[in-house]
Amino acid sequence: MSTLSDTGAPASLLRFATAGSVDDGKSTLVGRLLHDSRSVLADQLEAVEHASRSRGHDAVDLALLTDGLRAEREQGITIDVAHRYFATARRRFVLADTPGHVQYTRNMVTGASTAELALVLVDARNGVVEQTRRHAAVAALLRVPHVVLAVNKMDLVGYEEAAFAKIAEEFGAYAASLGVPEVTAIPISALAGDNVVHPSAHMDWYGGPTVLEHLESVPVVADPSAEPARFPVQYVIRPQSAEHRDYRGYAGQIAAGVLRTGDAVTVLPSGRTTTVAGIDALGHPVDIAWAPQSVTVRLADDLDVARGDLIAPAAAAPAVTRDVEATVCHLADRPLRPGDRVLLKHTTRTVKAVVKAVPSRLTLEDLSDHPDPGELRSNDIGRVVLRTAEPLALDAYADSRRTGSFLLIDPADGTTLTAGMAGAAFASPAAAGTAADDEGWDF
Repeated sequence: MSTLSDTGAPASLLRFATAGSVDDGKSTLVGRLLHDSRSVLADQLEAVEHASRSRGHDAVDLALLTDGLRAEREQGITIDVAHRYFATARRRFVLADTPGHVQYTRNMVTGASTAELALVLVDARNGVVEQTRRHAAVAALLRVPHVVLAVNKMDLVGYEEAAFAKIAEEFGAYAASLGVPEVTAIPISALAGDNVVHPSAHMDWYGGPTVLEHLESVPVVADPSAEPARFPVQYVIRPQSAEHRDYRGYAGQIAAGVLRTGDAVTVLPSGRTTTVAGIDALGHPVDIAWAPQSVTVRLADDLDVARGDLIAPAAAAPAVTRDVEATVCHLADRPLRPGDRVLLKHTTRTVKAVVKAVPSRLTLEDLSDHPDPGELRSNDIGRVVLRTAEPLALDAYADSRRTGSFLLIDPADGTTLTAGMAGAAFASPAAAGTAADDEGWDF
């Protein structure tokens, strides 16, 4: 059963990621959010209270609400990102709780890749540190729409406004230099509960929202018509019954934009054009559908359309190319080097590719380039040039986080190697040519 908002309408969903240096109090903040929003079951709270007493704590240690993940790591189980689910009367939330250590930069990339908001935690005593700048840079790189700076442990600096203002100004200036359009700064004490869910009685100089109030009110529903439609085909539906023998539908999830019956569309990478003859949603015909709905699209002409093809507006179709320049975050322990043969997965399409070059590696503190690194190692972010065996209809990541992103996969064992964000795709003369020699991988 879906949660209802105050008005009785289904509550909207916000995906957000937390980030912060080790010991900045991130676990306590997450625990405080869950506890004070009454998202903790009674038996969970009782177990935490018992564990707190057994450790000699006078008060409940809310950080223990997330300690199950740490215990799993101590047993040698690797979990990149812990997802927490909770809801209030106004909104539902998916929280990606990412590790704070520098060696887990790739985990923050994973957690923030689908987030609409990044909550960056800073210790009021330490201010903006190297890892803070790194997290801000990752949020900027991934184009996370909203960034919140939570200045924690204000109780340890006497709740001084000057301490908060200095950190907020420094972080805001740095974020602006990275292209982050706006930062919401909130002074908090996760341990004492100040400005997390309930307003603080110790900081009357602050008149802004609490963390939860901001999470509940930040706009997340974008206008679907702001982006051109993108419909990756996942499955071709051909019913076998005599009643529907002529039915041919293309099922999938709309990745961006709006599709309407009668729209002129192009099927990529073939470039064939047609019109949308009909749209079926939940088994019923509709005139219009939008991202992220899952629908079946019927076309006016009998074209050769298969899984991995992309249906897009004829007047706003992405470039088709076999040459890809992208910024990537390398996730695997095995380095990524020029000459490596990989699989590139883009939406529902997977093609063979070769790494042609690794032109640079980024320093995340300021996004400056270090040219010709020779390889990318685990947690590195850098630029790569790829050549694919078959053409791709690829958007720039700046235009679409969904259809501008891709994964590189090890063809030998299926391991995810790298997460990529495409630059402006440029069409090459060979883009519409035949596929390369599969055996030689010589593209």
